[in-house]
Amino acid sequence: MGTRRNGFSKRETFILSVDVGTTSIRCHVYDKSASIRGSCSTKVSLLYPQPGWVEIDPDDLWKGFVTVVKGAVQDSGLQMCQMESLGISTQRATFITWDRNTGKPFHNFITWQDLRTVELVRSWNRSCTMKTVRGVTKMLYFLTRQKRFLAASLVVFTSQHVSLRLVWALNNIPQLRQAVEDGSCYFGTIDTWLLYKLTKGLVHATDYSNASATAIFDSYQMCWSGFVCSLLSIPLSILPSVQNTSHKFGTCDPSIFGVPIPIMSVMADQQAAMFGECCFDIGDVKITMGTGTFMDINTGNKPHTSVAGLYPLVGWKIGDDVVYLAEGNAAGTGAAIKWAQDLELFSDVKETEAIATSVEDSDGVYFVPSFSGLQAPLNDPKACASFMGLKPSTTKRHLVRAILESIAFRNKQLFEVMLGETRIPITKIRADGGVCTNNFIMQLTADLLGRKIERPSHFDMSCLGAAFVAGLGTGYWRNQEELKKLLTTDQHFLPRRSKADWDKGGLYRGVLQSWERALQRSMHWYSQP
Repeated sequence: MGTRRNGFSKRETFILSVDVGTTSIRCHVYDKSASIRGSCSTKVSLLYPQPGWVEIDPDDLWKGFVTVVKGAVQDSGLQMCQMESLGISTQRATFITWDRNTGKPFHNFITWQDLRTVELVRSWNRSCTMKTVRGVTKMLYFLTRQKRFLAASLVVFTSQHVSLRLVWALNNIPQLRQAVEDGSCYFGTIDTWLLYKLTKGLVHATDYSNASATAIFDSYQMCWSGFVCSLLSIPLSILPSVQNTSHKFGTCDPSIFGVPIPIMSVMADQQAAMFGECCFDIGDVKITMGTGTFMDINTGNKPHTSVAGLYPLVGWKIGDDVVYLAEGNAAGTGAAIKWAQDLELFSDVKETEAIATSVEDSDGVYFVPSFSGLQAPLNDPKACASFMGLKPSTTKRHLVRAILESIAFRNKQLFEVMLGETRIPITKIRADGGVCTNNFIMQLTADLLGRKIERPSHFDMSCLGAAFVAGLGTGYWRNQEELKKLLTTDQHFLPRRSKADWDKGGLYRGVLQSWERALQRSMHWYSQP
């Protein structure tokens, strides 16, 4: 999907798509062949007003959004009136509240990385209320065998969820509390805020993929969870309406871009990447390796109930068809590589592959990439990042290799949980994200999983996914089969070593076992006395 700028007709139309990520906002202009005609990006400035707090200024985000849209169209050499529709992909679980009458926010965006609710999360998870909820719902599951009761019996709050961060805001921001009482408060994740701004306050909505990532949405009933909202005293009146992922959400006010552009899709970033990878069939798997790793499997028209920490999500809802995903994530993927670069273990990320392959192995050194704790299947927020097995013979090269190996080892761990829990035969695996450009990590992951992994030619799959959904909504593309034909693959990674070599009794099993021991020793490190 290269860039092609010449040979277009003025009568041609194009799809605009914007991805608001954790570190950047990117906009691409796509043509019928899904080639990029123009692009523009800007950084997202994160604010740290107190230790553990991570925020985004809403005005800065809005200005950045408008800037990249105008910049991408200008870069394409096209006219804004040739933009047939707009698709939006956003980071998940970052939220804001504002006055529905004036549009004035009560606070900055509180991001998914924010840790201000760690103590509140711990308190709720240990509370008698939650013990009672788990006990009652477990009994209901035993009596009815309805999986939504099993899911409720396994609920554990985390700081990444919107739920308790919103509770914190309601309890600590007086203007917000007053607005709730007055009936003048709106809540929304980034997509909802952007829709409100783009339509000059006419639309207060989100889609199913974003709503399902908040932990206050019932993916089984496909509506906001009255039970969770009642439990946490979150007023349902402040929540946006939930629409299909492919839906005419509204039209951009002409004063913003000069013409009214229909907003035809809103998606959460990981679900958008899944759609961009054309993982439309049950058993399709996507691995996004960016700031963190997100591994998603298409579970079809039923949500997966997990006991090991996989998260059931709505992938997308188009027409009457709902596609669900099960997701496992590992924080600290790209963050670990960035940390190593800051320590000057290497100067350019592109060097890491050559550095890792310049030594035969890691010399018995193992790295635990848990700067933000360990997620599924260990689910330990108190785990620490660590190197183990250091010795006088250890060099920078061994450290770099150990870091890259740890990313692939976590991929295997997530994959095994996904296989064991969902029991769904894997049909294909596609990888994207900045870290997937590293051939060493990709090849080792293919070896560990014993599967072929496809890497696309174009890595910005969240943008592409939102564009695909927007284009389907206007008839720009006819159907999903047409989209599959547009997808290009840069490289296939085939297993070079047998999966049996890594499994029990295998040649390389000792390496994995040693790394798993390092994981165990890093767990509960930050436990309070």
